Amino acid sequence: MPEITMYATAICPYCVNAERLLKSKGITQITRIRVDLEPEKRMEMMRRTGRRTVPQIYIGEHYVGGCDELHALEHAGKLDVLLAS
Repeated sequence: MPEITMYATAICPYCVNAERLLKSKGITQITRIRVDLEPEKRMEMMRRTGRRTVPQIYIGEHYVGGCDELHALEHAGKLDVLLAS
């Protein structure tokens, strides 16, 4: 199972939603990088993704995007394949 990394904040409902979907897929380990606690991590996230909003999700080295993109992968039947790689 690839490493899951999620840039997130404590009170983001989209972060909670994305994490809920991943957990429903059997993901038990998500590395959460709290950009609200570490402003330098928000700058890192913006450099890596070109985006300012959370969540920003990586599955292994594959950049997924945010919550909407994660759900789009699920609806397209591609999330399981990505999680199995």
